[in-house]
Amino acid sequence: MDISNISSIKNIAFGRGAFSQLKSIILERQSIHEIENKSKNFVIYIDDFFESNEAMINPLKSIENTEIYYIDSSKEPTTTLINDLRDRHQSQSESPGGLVAIGGGVTLDIVKALSNLLNNEGDAEDYQGWDLVKNKGVYKIGVPTLSGTGAESSRTCVLINEKTGLKLGMNSDFTLFDELLLDPDLTRSVPKDIFFYTVTDAYFHCVEPLSGMLRNDFADSYAKMGKSLCEEIFKLDDIRSNDGRTKAMLASYFGGIAIANSMTALVHPFSAGLSVVLQVPHTLANCLVMLAMEEYYPNEHRIISDAIERHGIKVPRGICNDLSNEQFDKLYDSSIIHEKPLTNGLGDDFKSILTKDKVIEIFNRI
Repeated sequence: MDISNISSIKNIAFGRGAFSQLKSIILERQSIHEIENKSKNFVIYIDDFFESNEAMINPLKSIENTEIYYIDSSKEPTTTLINDLRDRHQSQSESPGGLVAIGGGVTLDIVKALSNLLNNEGDAEDYQGWDLVKNKGVYKIGVPTLSGTGAESSRTCVLINEKTGLKLGMNSDFTLFDELLLDPDLTRSVPKDIFFYTVTDAYFHCVEPLSGMLRNDFADSYAKMGKSLCEEIFKLDDIRSNDGRTKAMLASYFGGIAIANSMTALVHPFSAGLSVVLQVPHTLANCLVMLAMEEYYPNEHRIISDAIERHGIKVPRGICNDLSNEQFDKLYDSSIIHEKPLTNGLGDDFKSILTKDKVIEIFNRI
C-alpha cells in the first residue's frame, strides 16, 4: 500500500511522572490562544474512575477558564452522545478553545470526535467513514490511563451509531491529538485482568497489519516494535510491574500508529459485532475473538492462550451460547460491514470465505 502523506502528533511527553506537566501545558496553550484571539476556555474530560482522586483533580480545578466533566467509561461512545456534547458546548457563551482527555479509549475517542464536530457542520454520524472531516478540530490533548487501545495515536475515533446499530470510526488525519502525555504511572491502578485485555488489544493492533495485504514498511516497523514489546510483557512474572507498564504504554502508542497507517484485519470487525450486539467492552471483545480464530492466527492464538494460563487471567467463555437467530443475524451484519479490514485480512472475496454460516461458527466458539 503506497502512502503519500504521513501525519503525526506534534508534541509528546513520555515517562513516569509526565502527567505533572499537564497544568503548565494548558496554561501555555491558553496564553497562545489569547495572543491568537482564540477562546481560552479548556474543557477537561476525565474517566469517572478518577473522580475521587484529589491528587489528580485538584491541580486541574485550580486552572482558570477550565471546566471538568466526568465520563462513564463503562459504555461505548455513541454518535448521539457526541452530538449532545457538541450542543451543550455550543449553547454556552463561548465554545471551548481546547479539549483534554484523561482516560482510556472511550474518553480519548469522545474528545477526538467532539473536537472534530465543534469545527465542522452536521452531526457525528455524517463523519463516520474515511476522510470525511473537512476542517481541523479544536486543539486537543490526550492523556491515556490505559495502555492498549491505541486511541492516543490512531487517526480514528470509534462510535456506535444507535440508529443503524453499526460501530464505525471517524477516520481522518484531523482526528489525531495535537499533544500527548504518556505516563505509565497512570496505569498503576488498572486491575490485572483489564490490564491484560488492553495489552492484547495493542498486540492485535500490531498483528493484524502484519498479517494483512495492505502492508507498508512504515506501518510494519511500528507494528513489529509493538508486537515484540507485548510478547516481552506476556513473559514477565508481573505484567503490571514498572517495566510492564512502561512497555505497555509504548506498545499501545506503536500499535495505534501501525493501524493509523495500515489497517486492522479479522479480529476487530468481529470484536465490533460483540460490542454492538452484546455490549462486550472492546478490549475484552478482541481477546475473545482471537481465542476463536486459531485457524487464521495460529501462532498468536498460542501466545495469547499461554499468557492467559501463565498469568491466571479470568476470561469469560460461552457468551454466544443460546443466542437467538435474530442476535446472530445482528452479529453477522455488524461484523461483515467492515469491508476494508476484512479485505485486508482475506482479500476482495472475503464474503465468499466469511459466509453467514462461517461467521456464526466463529461466534459460537466465543
